[in-house]
Amino acid sequence: MPRGLKKRATTTKRSLSPREMYRALVYPRLIEEKMLLLLRQGRISKWFSGIGQEAIAVGATLGLRQDEYILPLHRNLGVFTTRDIPLWKLIAQWQGKATGFTKGRDRSFHFGTQDYRIIGMISHLGPQLAVADGIALASSLTNANNVTVVFSGEGGTSEGDFHEAVNVAAVWNLPVIFLIENNGYALSTPTQEQFRCDTLSSKAKGYGIEGITIDGNDIIGVYETISKLAQSIRKKPRPVLVECMTFRMRGHEEASGIKYVPKKLLDQWATKDPIARFERYLLRKKLLSRREMTKVRAELEADIELNVERAFSEPEVVASINNELEDVYAPSVSIVDPPSAAHAPTDMRYIDALTDGLREAMRLYPDLILMGQDIAEYGGVFKVTEGFAKEFGKERVRNTPLCESAILGTALGLSIAGRRSVVEMQFADFVSSGFTQVVNNLAKTHYRWGQNVGVVIRMPTGAGTGAGPFHSQSNEAWFAHTPGLKIAYPATPADAKGLLMTAIDDPNPVMFFEHKALYRSITGEVPHGVYRVPFGKARLHRQGTQAVIITYGAGVHWAEKIVMEHAEWSVAILDLRTLVPLDYDAIDEIVRNTNRVVVFHEDTLFGGIGGEIAAYISEHLFEHLDAPVARVASLDTPVPFAGPLEAQFLARARLEEAIERILTY
Repeated sequence: MPRGLKKRATTTKRSLSPREMYRALVYPRLIEEKMLLLLRQGRISKWFSGIGQEAIAVGATLGLRQDEYILPLHRNLGVFTTRDIPLWKLIAQWQGKATGFTKGRDRSFHFGTQDYRIIGMISHLGPQLAVADGIALASSLTNANNVTVVFSGEGGTSEGDFHEAVNVAAVWNLPVIFLIENNGYALSTPTQEQFRCDTLSSKAKGYGIEGITIDGNDIIGVYETISKLAQSIRKKPRPVLVECMTFRMRGHEEASGIKYVPKKLLDQWATKDPIARFERYLLRKKLLSRREMTKVRAELEADIELNVERAFSEPEVVASINNELEDVYAPSVSIVDPPSAAHAPTDMRYIDALTDGLREAMRLYPDLILMGQDIAEYGGVFKVTEGFAKEFGKERVRNTPLCESAILGTALGLSIAGRRSVVEMQFADFVSSGFTQVVNNLAKTHYRWGQNVGVVIRMPTGAGTGAGPFHSQSNEAWFAHTPGLKIAYPATPADAKGLLMTAIDDPNPVMFFEHKALYRSITGEVPHGVYRVPFGKARLHRQGTQAVIITYGAGVHWAEKIVMEHAEWSVAILDLRTLVPLDYDAIDEIVRNTNRVVVFHEDTLFGGIGGEIAAYISEHLFEHLDAPVARVASLDTPVPFAGPLEAQFLARARLEEAIERILTY
């Protein structure tokens, strides 16, 4: 046993009496026992039990300051109770009540709360680890000297997200404690079928960081370890890997059962029960009597009964379409500042306009962080950020390891800690390595628990440069289908800068697509200084009366070239600018005025955004059509490399014929 509770209490700002620690440890156990009873009674539908593991959650939470973030898993009830979240509020969350943290939109501990500095996980194991990196990075940048603790199960350490998050934290010396609860089983798969290393803490050596293994069923040992580490990390920021050996005495969740666990193993760990061990220690040291323990339990049981009944009396969720739709996105203030005399324009290439917009934003927002592979001294593979590291410093212009998932998670963590970020995907194709972070973490966070996500993901996209199937994809449709994301896709230099500044202002995650073939091939007038182009406002690129081409990005220029070659045509071109939100008013107006429509995009035909636009027009504007809506897109194949194959693949090869077809329909 450790040296002693009374002596330990003086080493942290939070002074704890034996009774307080005992109360903190017993409280989640008694709540769980009540939940299991309610489950048998049919009053709740599901429960993930942490019985046998309470010492880790409680000890780690007690070892931190109240203003330090914790990112727990779904079996860490002790984190929430030790941070004094009202029990009725937790039960309301578990029951999907209107007063739960997610208003019935998610269950269990899949939520965050800034009031208590707790950020819950999502069902995908591992993404929360990189979010801790972002929170810790924000602390480092402001010299706040705060430690962030993030939990992982032993099974989760096999995930790529674990490797990426630990690697980023190591490279950047982030003040994170990666706390692994090694309970022997990932659902039913034992540790010997998960990894070959003797201890998970030994993995730390490969990242060049400290790793230790401790007894996770010893409340004082956990408390002492975390509090001492936290004090050390506050003085010398760095990540540390802490493996806590423990055991889950019940199934992964109650429906799973524990038939796969040998009875001998259960009996062995039952003797190491963290509460029974702590009670023996308190009695032996005469720090607390059996009578006092009984009194603590009675007080807590009475409190639990009151909270359960209050929670069950809380109002049920009332379904409202308006409420659901409104909460998908954080409200954004539309700052419309059109170019004025003070913004005298200069001809710029598309790429230079992006650089100018980023530079203006970096000057305007000192909290803005840029992250991406090779973006610092090298300036990125397309040189968009060339010179930025010298002007703004490498703390704000950060080269990243090749860890797309971790960097996107880090960006979410930065937003949780109140900082904006722009992440550059080296190529839009590579975002697939961070797909879960984008579509499940960034996109759903505001809807689930009201946290804004001020993250812009720059996506160099598109074909036409002979780059083949892994550097040429137009993958905007992957994200247009995901509620919670916004999508900008500028076609001109002026819009590239103005939409980028709007994206950085937006409190929602924005996928910002930049066509690589436009970077150095087009120029246009770009106003100086700060200005913004509003989202959801299409631009009529070209007037026309016979038909309209609805398009975006490089499609605008491809359409312009073909239309210019036909003096006999009067064909309008509508540049959508943003795909989410779409400017339905502009679509309505131009369709009513032209009566013939070609929806044109570089993405492949099947499942492309053009299908959605065509369906909208057919459903809402059918009586204004003089011909069927034509869709023109690239072939439903991967993007080929060889010039003739790529030219055949691209949508522009079929645009002229489609226009002629609808004009003569």
